[in-house]
Amino acid sequence: MNKDQAKGRVEEAKGKVKETIGKMLDDKGMEVEGNVQKNVGKGRAGWGDLKDDLKKNK
Repeated sequence: MNKDQAKGRVEEAKGKVKETIGKMLDDKGMEVEGNVQKNVGKGRAGWGDLKDDLKKNK
C-alpha cells in the first residue's frame, strides 16, 4: 500500500464520519463537507491504486 492509498482511505473514513454526524445533527453544511471529503479520499485512494498497478506492471 502506498502513501496515496493510505491517506485516501483515511480521508474517506473521516468524510464518512463527518457526513453521518451532519445527518444526525441535521447540519447540511457538515453533511455536504463530509460527502466532499469522502469523495476526495476515494479519488486519492484510486490514484494510489493506479500508481500501484502501474508500478507492478512495469
